[in-house]
Amino acid sequence: MELLGQLGLVLALGLGAVGSALGIGAAGQAAAGAWAKEAKNGQRLNFNYIILLGMPISQTLYAMILMRKMTGATAELISTSGGLLFGIGLAGGLAELASAWMQGRIGAAAVRCLSETGQGFAFLIIAMGIAETVGILALAFLYIVVPG
Repeated sequence: MELLGQLGLVLALGLGAVGSALGIGAAGQAAAGAWAKEAKNGQRLNFNYIILLGMPISQTLYAMILMRKMTGATAELISTSGGLLFGIGLAGGLAELASAWMQGRIGAAAVRCLSETGQGFAFLIIAMGIAETVGILALAFLYIVVPG
């Protein structure tokens, strides 16, 4: 059981970081394409793409907060509640992964929208914020379930 508990700790952070990387990659590819188009047309490069591609990194922070809460468990608690900690870590990691990945996909679409129209930045940030909310809620709900 102790091994499961320890595995849960690293799964939370590892999966959350994978999601952030996937989300940043998706939005970053769209931003690179939009910047290439802008540069080719002699336009000024749009800084707002940086904001859109950077947003999915926060889920790694949420996963780290959850992992840190789980590391506060005593060795006895880890050995007796290893399955619970494994489940919390897996659930938290997967929730952060999905939230960050989908946020990045929304960010990629947002970059395309801004590149083509130059309008709607506030609405696009709100759409990305809704995806972010899934990660925040997962952290909040799982945080209170961590024993100790």
